[in-house]
Amino acid sequence: MILVQNLLVLTIVAGIAWVAYAASRDRYWRESAREMWRRRPVALVVVAIYLVIGLLDSVAWVGGTVAEDPTAAYLPRSVIDRIFKPEALKEASYSAPLADKAFYGSDALKHPGKHWLGTDILGRDVLYRTFKGVRVALLVGGLTSLVAIPLALLFGVSAGYFGKRVDDAVFFTMTVLSSVPSLLLLIALIMVLGKGAVQVCIALGVTGWVHFCRISRGEALKLREMDYVASARVLGVSDGKIIVRHILPNMAHLVIITFALSFTGMVLTETTLSYLGIGLDGSWGQMIDQARNELSRTPIIWWNIAAAATALFALVLAVNLIADGLRDVIDPRTRRERT
Repeated sequence: MILVQNLLVLTIVAGIAWVAYAASRDRYWRESAREMWRRRPVALVVVAIYLVIGLLDSVAWVGGTVAEDPTAAYLPRSVIDRIFKPEALKEASYSAPLADKAFYGSDALKHPGKHWLGTDILGRDVLYRTFKGVRVALLVGGLTSLVAIPLALLFGVSAGYFGKRVDDAVFFTMTVLSSVPSLLLLIALIMVLGKGAVQVCIALGVTGWVHFCRISRGEALKLREMDYVASARVLGVSDGKIIVRHILPNMAHLVIITFALSFTGMVLTETTLSYLGIGLDGSWGQMIDQARNELSRTPIIWWNIAAAATALFALVLAVNLIADGLRDVIDPRTRRERT
């Protein structure tokens, strides 16, 4: 399992490198990348940092000394685990950020001044838990979008291009799914599939494709009437090739923007699920849920919820800013307006 996970991470890194190389060879994407960097440099850097942290937390192996980390020699530990050594630096209970004494009882800490964001009720380092939540957020947002967007394109483009009974069937399915409260349908699917990272992502993807399906259907209805599509049809080009060569490329800007927006929506939805007790272990939503009662204590334990909420806010804001920039850079209409 760990070998498969590491190979998957290597594949993702190789895919990102290949996409970057292919984009650098195309003038259009080079200019778009320069324009994005000019418009949103801070947001791009923030997302890049999150990606690096998520990848470091995904590469794991067994090995290490018991003195440094009691579980490293027996269980697979990621790069983030080995940097923080959570078991070796664990405290008895709460401690404030950079404190040298326990929050309750004023007992001396085992590792004074080493917990930058303090510790939680179980003595776990809050900064470490915040970093661990990055991988969960990226997994939920990325994997769910990779499930929802292909489904939306498959049904939406088919309905818009072919019309007739295909359109009726797809529109009926969208209407039925829209008539059921999405949160209730999501909870039902998770109860059926089980509580796990893949299961939650599949459930989120199945319930999250309807909105973009409407958009892709409308865009396909418009594009199928364009002159170049009619010309290709007269020349005898098959419907499949017309969709691949003419319909989908002209929807690329919608796909990219929808991916960015659905990413943030899925991350926030997982936070809601954690509040209801059916989210993923180690997520920011779980940290926020566990910190609810801490706000009623005297004095208030604020650093647990502050760390998770700040990390969540920074990721969502950065991705939304990038999506906004992509809309201006990639959308053909806004490009024409600039020129």
